[in-house]
This record gives sequence, C-alpha cells and structure tokens, in this order.
Amino acid sequence: MTFRSILMGLLAIGFYGMACAAEIDRAEVEKRLAAASKNRPADLRRKDLTGLDLSGLDFRQADLWGADLRRANFSRSNLSGLNLDLTVMTRINLSGANLSNTSIFGVSIMNADLSGANLTGSRIIANLDRSDLNRADLSHANWGADMKNQPMGLMRVSLNNVDLSGADLSDANLSRALMRHANLSGSRLHNAMLAGVDLSGANLTHADLSGADLSGSHLEDADLTGANLAGARLTGIGNKSTIKGLDAAKNLQSAIFD
Repeated sequence: MTFRSILMGLLAIGFYGMACAAEIDRAEVEKRLAAASKNRPADLRRKDLTGLDLSGLDFRQADLWGADLRRANFSRSNLSGLNLDLTVMTRINLSGANLSNTSIFGVSIMNADLSGANLTGSRIIANLDRSDLNRADLSHANWGADMKNQPMGLMRVSLNNVDLSGADLSDANLSRALMRHANLSGSRLHNAMLAGVDLSGANLTHADLSGADLSGSHLEDADLTGANLAGARLTGIGNKSTIKGLDAAKNLQSAIFD
C-alpha cells in the first residue's frame, strides 16, 4: 500500500466523520431553547443532531420537524405535543422521555430505546421494529391505520419484535398494526383496539386483554397462557388450534368468538 493510498484513506475517514458529525452542539441547543417562546420556537428544523446528548431538556417550544436525530440521547427529555413527522430517529434513546400527544409520521424508529417513555395520546405511524418499549405508557395512544386516508397504500405502525413487556396500552388504538413476535407479556391491553393486528408469534402471556377487540387479528403461534380474556372480542381469528396456551387463558368463557 502506497503512502498516497494511505493518505487518501485517512482523508476519506475524516470526511466521513465530518459528514456524520452533528451540525450544532448541546450548548447551542440549550441556548436556542432558552431564547424560545411559544410564538418563536427554537429553530432546530431539519438540523443534524446525530449522536448528541440532549437528555433532560425541555423541547416543548422547539421546532424539530425533519431533524436528523439518529443515535441522539433524549432520555428524560420533554417532547410533549411536538410534531416530529419526517424526522430520522433510528437507534435514538427516548427512555423515560415525555412524548405525550406527540405526532410521529413516516419515520424510522428502529432499534430505539423507549423504555418507560410516556406516549399517552400520541399519534404514531412509523417503523419501530426491534425497539425497546418495556414499561412504556401507550394508554389512549392512536397508532391505528387511518383507512380513510391511504393515498400511498396502507400506512400502519410496525412493531415487529418489539419489547412491550409490562407496558400500558389501555384504550389504545393499534388497529392493523404489525406486531409479529412482539413481547407483550404482562402488558395491559384493557379495551385496546387490536382489530386486524398481526400478532403471529407474539408473547401475550399474563397480558390483560379484558374488553380488547382482536377481531380479525392474526394469532398464529401467539402465546396466551395466563392472559385475561374477559369480554375480549376474538371473532374472525381463524383456526384457534394455532394459538398457544388458549386453554390456559383466564376468563375464556366470557370471550366472544364466532
């Protein structure tokens, strides 16, 4: 290997590092947040914030639309009520963050940490595959597909292989969501809208599904051992013999089948 090739390689690495560096630092973000108001939000629109530690900050008066937030640390930060549509959030850390009533549409949040996050009342249509949402609060969240507004085909939330163990999804709308092999063990799904959801291979052991609507859902190889099915609607689910632990579910006699 010649000196020239080594030099070119080092330059390429340097340029790559520059390209991956955040556009501004935490101090600048804090400065903009401090000067922000409701009528003049902090301008972080389309900004590159990749990899920054922005934990514990209050972003309620910030414009983060379209920002690049990959690998950034927003743990315990307040993003309540924000419009985060078209942001880039792969591998973001949102553990313990407040995302209540937040809108996130058309986004990749794959391999993200949302453990313990507050997502109550949020509206999310995004790809969260392989993300950690254990103990997250999704009560009253609206993550269901909007069947009246599908100009580009069916847009729905993807939660394949996510960890939702111990999460609260009470009264949440997840209709037509993809939740294959999701871990929902011990989760609360009381009165949740799960119609048409693909839950094949999901772990629903000891989950509270009382009053939940699972009509037309896919439950092949899902495990319902110890789940509470009191008043749950299970019409149109197909062959019940493909469901694991159904005979070991609680209050099965009050569940509604075909």
